[in-house]
Parts: sequence; C-alpha cells; structure tokens
Amino acid sequence: MINIIRFKVTAFLLLGLFLTGCASTKVNNQNGPYDPLESMNRAVFNFNEMVYDNVFDPVARGYKKVTPDPIELVVGNFFSNLNDVVVITNSVLQLNYESALASSARLLINTTFGVLGMIDIASDISAANNINLNKRNEDFGQTLGHYGVGSGPYIVLPLLGPSSVRDTFGIAVDSFFMDPVTQGVTSVFMTNIPVYDTTALRLPVAGARTINTRAQFLDDDKTLEEAALDKYEFMRDAYLQRRTSLVNNSSGEVK
Repeated sequence: MINIIRFKVTAFLLLGLFLTGCASTKVNNQNGPYDPLESMNRAVFNFNEMVYDNVFDPVARGYKKVTPDPIELVVGNFFSNLNDVVVITNSVLQLNYESALASSARLLINTTFGVLGMIDIASDISAANNINLNKRNEDFGQTLGHYGVGSGPYIVLPLLGPSSVRDTFGIAVDSFFMDPVTQGVTSVFMTNIPVYDTTALRLPVAGARTINTRAQFLDDDKTLEEAALDKYEFMRDAYLQRRTSLVNNSSGEVK
C-alpha cells in the first residue's frame, strides 16, 4: 500500500514540475500579474473567505481570547522552529550553505537551550552580537525560482489561499518530504518512527499549527478588509511581489 502511495505522489510531483516548466516561459512575458484563471480563482477566493469567516476565524478568535500573549508567542516559536527543517533543506538545495549553516545553528540552539524551540534564543543572540542567526524563509517554490523556473499562472488554492503553479508544486514537495508536521500527517515517509506515527499526536499538532497561523493574521485581515478596494487583487499583487522578493533575496532572511 505504501509503495502505491509513493508511486502516486512521485507521479504527481513529476507532473507538477512539467507543468511548472511549461508555464515559466509565459509568465516572463507578462507586464502585470499573470492571472489567466481569474474567474476560477475568484470563485475559490470567495469560498475560502466564507470558510475563514464561519469556521477558522471564530476558532482563531477563541484561541486568542483564552490564550495569554506569552503562550501565543511560545506556540509560534515552536512551530517556527519546526519550519527551520524546511528552511535548512531548501538552503542546501540552493547551495546556499551560509543560510543552511545559520539555520542549522538556529535550530540546534533553539531546540536545546530554547526548550524545543519555544524560546527564540537564536534571535536574541543575533540582536546582541554580529552573529546572524535570524529567521530565514526558504521553501521548495523558492528553490525552483532560484534555478530559473518561472512562477506560472497565479492560483488560489482551496483553504490554502494564494499560490502559483510553481509554488503549488513547492508546497507538495515540502509537505511530503520536508515539513516535520505534514510529513507525519501523510504517514508516507515517517511510518517507521513510532513516537510520531500516532494519530493522537500528529493531528493535534497539525491542527494547532493551523489555528495558530490563522490567529496571527486576524488583525492583518481586518485591516485589509477596511483598506482594500478589491481584496482579491490586493492579495494577489502582494503575494506575487513578496514571492519575487523572496526568490531574489539570496540571504533568505525574512524581511
């Protein structure tokens, strides 16, 4: 059964890479956002907004209401620390060894002295010294962009939100191969790790990260609702600009 799943996953990833490569030449000829699927994207966007308003946001607001700010910070630090596994892997794939070494040191320090990443000691060290252990942002979509793969058409994914052909493929690769949380949820490559291969542990971790992430965006989303004339266009343009900036940022640091 696992072999069948692996075959399907591999076939999906190879197909995604092929489609990304086909799309790369089109996006480079566009003067503005490349959004040929706008009508479909707007429909998915409206669906996402409905789900956020009626499901995720009420849960996130309840979470913020009952959770003290210091605990929110601790939870956010914990998941950020897990994400450094993705950052390190993609830094290596990009041959950006400076970023890989800095993120590895950050992961080691925060996991040990920072109590499994709940305390961001590495950032405090960076603030007090010339040692740059600041949080970096690298994923497989950026890795593809680093090697010249164009972003392709803009896509709004159900529940996940703004993306592109390249970044959708990147999300799949990160999720199945690199992300310690979602890799465990799929049970494709971590079935031999008894401690993590339990639904009772994996699903609550994934759910907590989703709620924590949404809670962090509640205030920004409210501001966006009040300021943007067309929320869809604003989010699309902001997403594409940020992704271009991240791909072109050789240091990989979060700006």
